[in-house]
Parts: sequence; C-alpha cells; structure tokens
Amino acid sequence: MNITKLTNAFREIFDTQPERAFFAPGRINLIGEHTDYNGGHVFPCAITYGTYAVARKREDNLIRLYSVNFPDKGIIEFDLTQLDYEKKHNWANYPKGMIRYIKEAGFVIPSGFECLIEGNIPNGAGLSSSASIELLTGVLLNGIFELGIPRLDMIKLGKKVENEFIGVNSGIMDQFAIGMGKKDAGILLDCQTLKYEYAPIQLEGYKILIMNTNKRRELADSKYNERRGECEEALSQLQQKLPIEALGQLTEAEFDENQTLIANETVRKRAKHAVYENRRTLKALQELKAGNLEAFGQLMNQSHISLRDDYEVTGVELDSLVDAAWNQPGVIGARMTGAGFGGCAIAVVENEEVESFIANVGAVYQGKIGYQADFYVASIGDGAKEIQMEAFE
Repeated sequence: MNITKLTNAFREIFDTQPERAFFAPGRINLIGEHTDYNGGHVFPCAITYGTYAVARKREDNLIRLYSVNFPDKGIIEFDLTQLDYEKKHNWANYPKGMIRYIKEAGFVIPSGFECLIEGNIPNGAGLSSSASIELLTGVLLNGIFELGIPRLDMIKLGKKVENEFIGVNSGIMDQFAIGMGKKDAGILLDCQTLKYEYAPIQLEGYKILIMNTNKRRELADSKYNERRGECEEALSQLQQKLPIEALGQLTEAEFDENQTLIANETVRKRAKHAVYENRRTLKALQELKAGNLEAFGQLMNQSHISLRDDYEVTGVELDSLVDAAWNQPGVIGARMTGAGFGGCAIAVVENEEVESFIANVGAVYQGKIGYQADFYVASIGDGAKEIQMEAFE
C-alpha cells in the first residue's frame, strides 16, 4: 500500500493534508472454528493484508469518511453528536459504532476528523474486514486524540459494535486477533477467560495459501445465528446433569458419555463439533510447539471434515477447494477458515509446489463451480497500529 497514493487521494477528496497513518490487519484462523462463542479455544493470526487509513483532526464536530473501496458512496458525513446506526451510511457504520461506544465508555473525543481508508482484504471473503475497520478506528481515535484506550478494552468495544450496533451475534476472536496480532505468531485464545498465549509459527519451506471461493458470505444473513442457537440448546440439555458453563469445558470422553442428554440428533452433531474442535485446537498448539507440522496439517484436515459433516457450514464451494487442495502434492493440510457458507479456505503448501497448486486447484474449482477462485500467499503480521507516514511506502 502506497502512502503517497493515499495522501494524494486524501488531498483530492478533502482538499487538505492528512496528519497521521494507521493500519489494522485482517485475520485467518488456523484452527478452532465456531468454538469462540462456545467457550472454547481458537488459534488465529493477523495477516499482512488489511485496512489502511490516513486522517486529520477537524476544528468542529463533523466526521467525514471516505473509502477508496466504495467510491460510489462518496464522502459519508455525520456529527459527533449523531451516532445512531443508519443503513444509508453503509460501511461507515463500523467506524461510527466504534466512535459511539468509545464515547460511551467515557473517553472524550473533542472534535470531528476526516479519514480516508483503503483495504486490500477481499471484500466478503471472511477474513474479517469488518473487525479490521473497527480496530483501525480504535487505533486512529487513540492516536489522534491521545485517548489511552487499553488494547483489551478496544477489542471488547469492537465486538460490541459487531454484536449491538451491526447486529451480528459473533464472538471475540476476530477483534482479538486483529488487536493482539504479532508477526510470525499464532494466538491460542481461550474465549471464555480471554487468557492467551503466542505460539511461534515456524513454516520453514512452506507457505500459507488463502483460497477465496468468491462466493459472498454475509454473516448477518447466514445460518450463523441458527448454529449458535443449536449450541445453546445442546448446552442447556447437558447442564441438566453437568456443572458446565460452556461446551468448551468438555473433553471428548465427557461429551461421548453424556451426548444422549441432547434429544435432537442434529443439535447433538453441532455440539460434538464444538467439543472436538476445541480439543483439536489445543492439540494443534502442542504439535506446533514440538515442530510437528505434519500432525498439525492432519488436525486441519479433521477440522474441515467436522465443519462439513457435523456443523454443516462448508457448502459445495469450500468443499471443492479443500478437496482439490488435499489432492495436490506438497500439501500438509487444508480447511475452511472463518464462519463458512462461502468465504475462504487455507492450505499449508510446500514453497516449490505453490505455483502448480494454484494452477491445479484453480482449474478444478473453475470446472466444478463455473467461476474462478482467487489465491493469496499470506504472511503473519502485526496487529492494529499507527504507522509512520514516511515508513508507509
């Protein structure tokens, strides 16, 4: 991303010069899917694709936002005292929600500001562009107004925007990964307690490939909330006998022993995924720490199978990509990542096989689905931060 280009665009749109620059990454989840709202563990990392902003303070209460990604929306403006959700404000509702909740948390935002943003996260791919914008807004407000918001508070406010302002019933993983990301490290996060530890991701000789189905995945409109409800139903039936607060507290053996408490077979399958996936995530950390990349890859594969058969959130597009990936040479493991129903899958691929992998998997997908998939080589990068204007070339 070129700072000169963004600065020039800012000058053209707002007829003034930006003062500061900020970045928030997207994220992938290496393993641990649909466990976050079940009190389990996730294992995400921040990636070097993300959202950039250049901004400057104003003297009045006006907030003016422009996205290079949505030029047809033009400048979206609103007053610092008018922070209600408005459908016509489209993407700008994410920063607006952050501004509102940061103010409500007692931080003083003394004036408005102008901000131009551009992201290189594929839109609708499930790499968490919405949480990226939320945390970008958080670090931007923190920076230009010197608010001193603790990072964990900022992460929680981002989740609140998603849940209460936008109306998506999601967990805290996306904001946490984007807020706390660290170069060349995954984060094992206990979503129940928010305890976390970094794990070095040593991928000597391998690359992480992101495979985008190019099928748009609208979380709010998907079956996400339905799955969440099914897990809550399973939990309440298990709680008739077991003193647990979340499915993530169970071992596989405890679940197997008590699964007949769950009356409905479909609901039982959903709960099985939540329990087994959580345990896979804990095993994945141990395998990576021991340098057992092959074993980690096997856990990725098992994760996808569980998401396909027990949780039923993959769909023909993701399954086609992952099946094709499994059949390529040099592939350690592959699985869907994100909420599912479209979006992306990831694969760990030997460096020298990357080009043929993209060509082969791309051809299989095009032949089966009828349109192209996109492929990105991901690097694991830092979390949301201010960046130096001159170092941003």
